[in-house]
Amino acid sequence: MTDLSELSSLETQLLAEIEAASDEASLEALRVAALGKKGSVSEKMKTLGSMDPETRKTFGPALNGLRDKIATALTEKKAALADAALDARLAAETLDVSLPVRETGLETGRIHPVSQVTDEIVAIFSAMGFSVAEGPDIETDDYNFTKLNFPVGHPAREMHDTFFLPQKDDGSRLVLRTHTSPVQIRAMEASKPPIRVICPGRTYRFDMDQTHTPMFHQVEGLVIDQSANLGHLKWVLEEFLKTFFEVPSVELRFRPSFFPFTEPSMEVDVRCRRLPNEVRIGEGDDWLEILGCGMVHPNVLRNVGIDPDVYQGFAWGMGIDRIAMLKYGMPDLRDLFNADARWLAHYGFRPLDFPTLAGGLSS
Repeated sequence: MTDLSELSSLETQLLAEIEAASDEASLEALRVAALGKKGSVSEKMKTLGSMDPETRKTFGPALNGLRDKIATALTEKKAALADAALDARLAAETLDVSLPVRETGLETGRIHPVSQVTDEIVAIFSAMGFSVAEGPDIETDDYNFTKLNFPVGHPAREMHDTFFLPQKDDGSRLVLRTHTSPVQIRAMEASKPPIRVICPGRTYRFDMDQTHTPMFHQVEGLVIDQSANLGHLKWVLEEFLKTFFEVPSVELRFRPSFFPFTEPSMEVDVRCRRLPNEVRIGEGDDWLEILGCGMVHPNVLRNVGIDPDVYQGFAWGMGIDRIAMLKYGMPDLRDLFNADARWLAHYGFRPLDFPTLAGGLSS
């Protein structure tokens, strides 16, 4: 016959095992082992029927109390294990709301180097008193060649050098401008001397390699008045290059050349030092061709109704892409047109970094 001390020992054992249960599966196994049909507590409950009335009065309440205590302990432990599991899940699935806010387009966006360098050029020449003139990318043969003194049969008029549009019914053909010089013609037709303009824009030529692309950017300058001369031209170019490359001085070398729209015509070299991954302007013992220039040809002045016996002028032109590569160390011209976001993130400029002479062009 079961005595009370045995029940007390069983209670202590079961409560300890319940307290030690580490998960709901082991707790369920303990419940079945204690309160299941063949559980230890259930087996003892079955003995009540064979007891005499006096003994049943003693062991009945004790066994019912044991069953209730075990059931209560199981319920409380199950709730504790469920709370612990929920806490662990919440900890594992926590969303850190303190993460930094995603940057806006204004913060991550970048200005293309060609756009930035164009703004730098405009800032420099604006300080010298030049205005900016623009014209169409699609030009007539007259503006692109004839009024600029290109003779019939000049190589630039051939298909292998120039992009021509389909021929019209009257036999004329429009052309993708090969330089921004037509803008100079339009500027001279639109206003009377004195004239002082720069003409930045896209130009098109049939060429493609590491230093040439079918579409590129060019800036030309024009000065027309009664006293413009090569000394003025030399000063303008020196001041521009010195300011653009942000060096204390530059040394230029002028070499005779030929352009149909200038006479005399010159190629301009700038003193530089060539390093493996860099060209430093304004120092060293080497020379680098940087632009072309000359005095405006009298025929060009006549073509726009300006008397060459009264007025004269000078003009120059350079590649924006090329001087951008020189200043900011970009090795391949084609990268400027590849639309690679990684390249632009490296070489691009922040949207609000406007170039100014007072604040620094490339600061």
